[in-house]
Amino acid sequence: FPFPYTPYRIQEQFMEALYGALEAGRVGIFESPTGTGKSLSLICGALSWLRDWEEKRRQEEARLLALGASGQDGLTLQQARAGSADTAGEPDWVTAFVQKKEERDVVDRLKEEQIRRKKREDRLEKIRHNVQLKYAAKRKRCEEDEAKRLLQLSKEALSQGAGEGVPDQLDHNEEELILAEYESDDEKKVVSGLEEDDDDLEEEHVTKIYYCSRTHSQLSQFVREVQKSPFGKDTRLVSLGSRQNLCVNEEVRCLGTLQLINDRCMDMQKNKHEKKSDEENERKKRRVSRTVCPFYSYEQMQFLRDEVLVEVKDIEQLVSLGRETKACPYYGSRFAIPAAQLVVLPYQILLHEPTRNAAGIKLKDQVVIIDEAHNLIDTITCIHSAEVSGSQLCCAHSQLSQYVERYRKRLKAKNLMYIKQILYLLERFVAMLGGNVNQNPGCQAVSQTGTVLKSINDFLFQSQIDNINLFKVQRYCEKSLISRKLFGFVERYGGPASAVKTNKENQKLAGLQNFLLTLQQGSDKESDPPVEAEHDHLRPASPLMQIEGFLSALTNANQDGRVILNRQGTVGQSSLKFLLLNPAVHFAKVVEECRAVIIAGGTMQPVADFREQLLCCAGVDPARVVEFSCGHVIPPENILPIILCSGPSNQQLEFTYQTRDLPQMMDETGRILCNLCNVIPGGVVCFFPSYEYEKQVYGHWEKTGLLSRLAAKKKIFQEPKKANQVEQVLVEYAKCIKRCSQTGGQMTGALLLSVVGGKMSEGINFSDDLGRCVIMVGMPYPNIKSPELQEKMTWLDKTMPRAAGQAPSRVLIENLCMKAVNQSIGRAIRHQKDFASILLLDHRYARPAIFNKLPQWIRERTQVKPAFGSAFAELRKVRTFTLCAA
Repeated sequence: FPFPYTPYRIQEQFMEALYGALEAGRVGIFESPTGTGKSLSLICGALSWLRDWEEKRRQEEARLLALGASGQDGLTLQQARAGSADTAGEPDWVTAFVQKKEERDVVDRLKEEQIRRKKREDRLEKIRHNVQLKYAAKRKRCEEDEAKRLLQLSKEALSQGAGEGVPDQLDHNEEELILAEYESDDEKKVVSGLEEDDDDLEEEHVTKIYYCSRTHSQLSQFVREVQKSPFGKDTRLVSLGSRQNLCVNEEVRCLGTLQLINDRCMDMQKNKHEKKSDEENERKKRRVSRTVCPFYSYEQMQFLRDEVLVEVKDIEQLVSLGRETKACPYYGSRFAIPAAQLVVLPYQILLHEPTRNAAGIKLKDQVVIIDEAHNLIDTITCIHSAEVSGSQLCCAHSQLSQYVERYRKRLKAKNLMYIKQILYLLERFVAMLGGNVNQNPGCQAVSQTGTVLKSINDFLFQSQIDNINLFKVQRYCEKSLISRKLFGFVERYGGPASAVKTNKENQKLAGLQNFLLTLQQGSDKESDPPVEAEHDHLRPASPLMQIEGFLSALTNANQDGRVILNRQGTVGQSSLKFLLLNPAVHFAKVVEECRAVIIAGGTMQPVADFREQLLCCAGVDPARVVEFSCGHVIPPENILPIILCSGPSNQQLEFTYQTRDLPQMMDETGRILCNLCNVIPGGVVCFFPSYEYEKQVYGHWEKTGLLSRLAAKKKIFQEPKKANQVEQVLVEYAKCIKRCSQTGGQMTGALLLSVVGGKMSEGINFSDDLGRCVIMVGMPYPNIKSPELQEKMTWLDKTMPRAAGQAPSRVLIENLCMKAVNQSIGRAIRHQKDFASILLLDHRYARPAIFNKLPQWIRERTQVKPAFGSAFAELRKVRTFTLCAA
């Protein structure tokens, strides 16, 4: 395998296993601890396979073309091709004719593919070596910009003083708010509006690898690794992202929320591609033409596509290129998908089918690698779940009612029919929360508070909406763009700062302004993120956008999800939530269509969840599943994992909900930390099961004086709840450790009190002195009183077989706990020369069922210590080792 340096043995094993899985078309679960060069192993293993596969394809094509050219017997060609039709029972002349015809078709198709490929390769080669082409394109853009500017000046000069006598039933901007006639419930094929005779649009998708990860920064890091690898120069790579990350039109970017950016962008394209009927042309005479995006230029996007394919670029470089070439990176990158060999994209685009289709991703016979997949099940569940608050429902009802009132005479019958259905749905949803849609949700108290779970069918029957076809309503919302029109309407009339003319119709809207204002002030905190509007005050995105997601979720199969009615103090604070119970239904299509799927991560243990909840339920044959887990690159003596069963005063360590609040348990935890901080240099990271428990223990130590004893040895930092404060705390923590190691003295470093599942337990590295010891206080079991979790447990017990005598719900609870533990303790060792000790404070970790769920590389080095004395002696040895290493 080509590699930028001599690989570790475990990297070679990883690449061999990966190559084998891709070749055999398997579904693989791959685990390689962080710090072992997982990204490079994935890149070099997968791209080596792709390179060999392409070479085999080329040889096979050349052989078939040679056979076709020499006019040899069709049967030879038939045998050479896989999957030939069964011709038994046909007369010989029919068989011969069919074979000849198929043979010619294959040869013709191969010739076409070859021509297309040659064209693409020549084009890219030209761009790669011809700098003049770039300058010519740039000069042409400058000329076009100048021409546009002069044209605009001419138009403005002509239009001055010409505006008085224009017939104007409605303000020109208001015309855009009216719903177009909705012709049919049948879904029509959407035409992209691009030149359909263009060769490049017909380009078939080459065999490629889709690599996805969780965050934008992880993807950028992966692209940088590709650039450094031996494949960096000749791999056609394209990075995909959301419009929020890729849009270069400042007018659209400044809208802030993803939903608004998406809608504005789509609106601009619609303006560009819409066929101009006579009626519309008539209307256009009376109003200014609608805005189109200057970056949505087909020619420039083609240029950007080729630039992307010529040289590997991450998202930041793609955005810079888009600005420079005045081409949209969001669409330009999508045009590059068919010819790309490696497509890098976030989870959400790949795992959500409508988003996947909109992006032009075809998974048939392709390879998918999902990295950082330890929380894949949760991710799929979240992507397909939806929640709406009572205030959003009331707000949407009010906006839509006022919209109909304003434009009733201009709306066609079918539009009115669907709007009435949507209004009825909103009314019934609010009634289910115990409220009235016509009253302010912030002032309506809920009589019966609490959480109720219902099946989808029960919810539809009880809310009396089972007679409405939700599929049709959902399609109407999609096609008519009603939420976008409604948002434009509210932008215009919903705010106190918007200028409203004083004619009779507009006077009717004064009530809407006042009502919307009270809703904004009384709306609950969980509404959509606020957006900077034109009027310099914050307004949330149209609530109907959020409600459309909820309606879509209700079209899932009854057995696969539940509706949660969460009734709080007021109707505005209450909410309806759709919870997906079976993520496999949305993952099934991915594993069915793909040639191979690799689920990879640094900590994949316990893997039973992936096998049973995701793969078996998605119908994957167990024989197709392959597992690979490798050790770490560090020497065995560089890590000391200890399960501690009792503390310095022989208090048994068992942090159950019943015992963890006892003063003696909190005192014992403090004594353990005091002893450790005396002998461990640098940083100590201590994980608690929750923010509440960490706060409780901290308060107790303050009262007993333990905190001041700890503070004498280590400066104490606490993980903040707010994400925007995390970076600052980490910087201060690192500075303190560095300062202490340089100056010496009584203070030996810092102690960071963190929370499992918080900001510090995932994605943050405590390498070297930042994490010489990681301590896990108790076992972070999830809250089993949570209605969502209880429903999931009930569903698993009904649908899954018992494993080794344990109920599936019990296995789920243990797996969720141990996944969180493994993520947290994996933060300490980040490279080959790193060393650290890991302390698990609870005797229950020694139970075989729990112990076996630790990562293999930690498990095989773990010592179980019944008493604190022997554990402390081991830790002092690490201290000596540290001094020697220093």
